[in-house]
Parts: sequence; structure tokens; C-alpha cells
Amino acid sequence: MPRGRDTRAHRTGTQRASVRGRWGAVIVAAVVGVACTNGGSSPATTAQGSLASPRTIPQPEVSGVAVAPPADRVDVVVPTFSHPTEVTNPLFPVSRQASVLFVGHVDAKPFRTEVTLLPSTRIVEWEGQRIETLVSQYCAYLDGRIQEVAYDLYAQADDGSVWYFGEDVADLAHGDIVTKEGTWIVGKDGPAAMIMPGHPTVGDAYRTENIPGIAFEQVTVTSVDTTLDGPLGPIPGGLVGQELHMDGATEDKLFAPGYGEFYTADGPDVEALALAMPTDAAAGPMPPELTRMTSDAMGVFAAVGTGSWGSASAAVADMRSAWAPVKAGGVPRLLEPRVARSVRRLADAVGARSHGRARAAAIEAARWSLDLQLRYRPPFEIDIARFGLWAAQLQVDAEAHDASAVNGDIFTLHYIRDRILTHVDATTLTAINTEIGNLWTAAADRDFTAAARSAGRLRSAVGA
Repeated sequence: MPRGRDTRAHRTGTQRASVRGRWGAVIVAAVVGVACTNGGSSPATTAQGSLASPRTIPQPEVSGVAVAPPADRVDVVVPTFSHPTEVTNPLFPVSRQASVLFVGHVDAKPFRTEVTLLPSTRIVEWEGQRIETLVSQYCAYLDGRIQEVAYDLYAQADDGSVWYFGEDVADLAHGDIVTKEGTWIVGKDGPAAMIMPGHPTVGDAYRTENIPGIAFEQVTVTSVDTTLDGPLGPIPGGLVGQELHMDGATEDKLFAPGYGEFYTADGPDVEALALAMPTDAAAGPMPPELTRMTSDAMGVFAAVGTGSWGSASAAVADMRSAWAPVKAGGVPRLLEPRVARSVRRLADAVGARSHGRARAAAIEAARWSLDLQLRYRPPFEIDIARFGLWAAQLQVDAEAHDASAVNGDIFTLHYIRDRILTHVDATTLTAINTEIGNLWTAAADRDFTAAARSAGRLRSAVGA
């Protein structure tokens, strides 16, 4: 999904509308769930059969900004979609990227994004075609709290180009959905948009979003042979595009083969790919020290909860001992400083015997060590563990009587549930759904004791 000045992390607070409350999350999930299937890709069909001849896509009127001339555009012909969910385009391999992690900073605060290919698909109708699309969940956290969630729809055309068919967006602040500005769906709001040409060349122009007034971005390719600094080494064949926004501003966006969208920046704000699976999967078994790091972090969490500072200090020492060989063995370059910082913060908090800081730092350290485990374990297992960490965070926030944080934690659990619901058994899923319902009730009643207990039962349900 396009990210930049008009969307995602670069939205400002003044762009957010009235508070919609907790039921917005249910609406987001329900909208995506309608017409979804769990099957594989199927050929797109039309009422008249296959398209007999190329047809041009009706273009919306754009004013006030210098857009590319029609001769430079490569996205003006209606494509056909015979196998739409089989995305083979190396510069936007959404069907092959089960889990992607981005890191960066926005407004001088740490920024983190988890992008997950969901197991369901969705059928859309456009230009007489019924097209099966992939559903990708974008979940962004600003300064450790959920800020935005989007469900993005993609499919690949027969010429290898990848197309964008809509997004269901929710922006959050202070634990509530504050706007769904930027949400659009093909056909209802405007045309589909090309997210990546099948065979891009320098000078190609295409609109990655093409609905002025809701979402508009145009990319012009400036290089197709740039070598990029990847998570684990150089990546040749990167694409650089200049992205134009409705306010006339531009920014460079980078795409890498095997990764897709790789880097975007708006002034000092940066979002960069840190790890992608399965592209960055490691050979061989997971180092036992990685398991120790996560268990040590949560050992600190448990020890601090009972006031056992000696046990907490021992767990920190063991975590530091485990981190040294993990770091020496090679860590994705953008993750190494974040993991190291989380270990230091945990040690400092335990050394200061700060109950709240130590428990929060333990969760943070466990989360970063889980990210390293992503190279060795199935992504759904990591997401189940992340779910357990957010339940632990909710316990901490409930104990602090922080109503906004508790509400945001429940939203986060709600969205992560969408990633894991097909990977847990029926009994576990029932328990998850029951406790999330209990959490919403507790939050509405400001019953923090009930919220903490429900969060504890959630942790037990997923084995955390």
C-alpha cells in the first residue's frame, strides 16, 4: 500500500476527524471479511467472457498539480486477471511475503510497522471483471502504541503488473479510532491503481492511488538498477521512483526485488524495511540463545510482578549473555541497534527497581527478540507470541488505570487476532473471542481489575 505524505505515518492530527469509538475496529474487520474466501486464486471472469480488445481506464480529473503526460503513463489500459492472487512481480511480491517489518521514526518518535498477508481473499468487481484479491494488513505503531491499521487489496494482472483495489483504513489516537479518512474501494470510489508495472523502465509513470480528494499518488520511475542496503547485505536491481502528491510535493520511494516497498521518507520522517519473510529466512535451526532472550525478558516481567528483584537481575544477566553470540552471529542491520537498546533499557529499569518501567521494558525486549526469531519460525507463531505480549501490556496498563492505553491495547489484540484466527484451534479461538468481548465490556465500565484478569486469561489461552 502506498505510504507517504498523504497517507499512513505522515497524516497529521489536524487531518483526523471525530472520534468513532471502539466499534470502528469491528466495522473495519467486518468490511474486509465480506465476500472473502479461503481458497486459492481463480481466474477473473467478465459478463461477456474474456476482454476482446484493450480498453482504457476512465481517468478522474486532477487539477492544481503537474501530472505526467498520457504518453508517459503505463497504467491507462484495463488489464486482464487470469491468476490474480499469484503475484510473481519481484518488486512487489505481496503473495510471497508472509510477514514484513518496517522501522523508522515519525515526529521524532520511534515508528514500527508490521505488514501481514492474511489467509483470506476478497472478490472485487471492476470494469466488468470479478477479481480475486489478496488482503494485506498494515499495522503501524507510533511510540509503542497503535496508530494506524489498514486492510489493502492487491492482485497481479496477466502482464505482470500489480494493481491496488482499495484499502480500509483506521487511524487511532489515545486508544480510539479517530478517522477512517483515506478508505476507498475500487468501483465505488474510483478506478483500480497500478502499484508496480510488470517490467518498469526509466520514465514510466503510473498512479499508485488515483482518487483525488481521497487518495492520490503518482510515481515516475527514475532508476531500475540501484543497489540498496538490504537487511542482510546489498540488493541489486532496486527501483527508485519519484512520488508526486496532491499538494505538489514529491519524495523518493525505493522498491527492492524480493522485498517490494523498501524505503520512504518525508523530511525527517522515515519508514524502512527491516526484515521480510520468507526472503530473509535463515538456514538451519534457531540459535538457542534467541529462545533464551525471549524467555529471559518475560522472566523479568514475571519476577518484577512478584517483587523478586534478585530473580529479575539474574534474568537480565542471562539475557545479556545470550545477546552477545546472537549479535556476533549476524543480525539484520536495522534491528541490531533496537535490540541492543531494549536490553540496555531493561537492565537500567531493573537496576533502578522501577516496577512500571521494568515491566514495560521487559515486553519491549521480548518483542524485539521475537522479531529476530521471525527468520527461523513460521510467522503465525510469532504473531501468536506478539498477541500474548500485548495481553501482558494490557495487564500493565490496567494496573496503571490508564484507560486510553487499555483501549488501544484491545484494538491491537483485535487486529492481531485477524492474523492468527486460522492458526489456532476452535477452543482457543473461542476463548480469544470471549475474552476480547469481556475486555470491551471492562473498558466501557472502566473496570481495570476485570480487564487485567481477562488479559491474564488471554495470555493463558495462547500459552504466553
